Amino acid sequence: MRVLNEANKRRSLVRTIRKRQATFLGHVMRRGKLEHLVTTGKFEGKRSRGRQKEKIMDGLTTWLGTGKVLDTLAAVKDRDLWRDMITNAYKQGT
Repeated sequence: MRVLNEANKRRSLVRTIRKRQATFLGHVMRRGKLEHLVTTGKFEGKRSRGRQKEKIMDGLTTWLGTGKVLDTLAAVKDRDLWRDMITNAYKQGT
């Protein structure tokens, strides 16, 4: 029983982190050009060796179930739609 309680807390923590990431992303993406560029832009230079790190946008796109990063970025612009998407994803517990 103790293990299930700890696992449940962990799932809740991951959901809370994803929700906060999504709300912060919505705030940043609607704010201005510089923040938008930093979040979605590509940087010059070489990629590091080995497996590439998961990007926040990829994780949020999967969590929200939008399918593509471009669909996620389009949804961010509509604040009410974005809030509904976050709420639905949080309630589903994915």
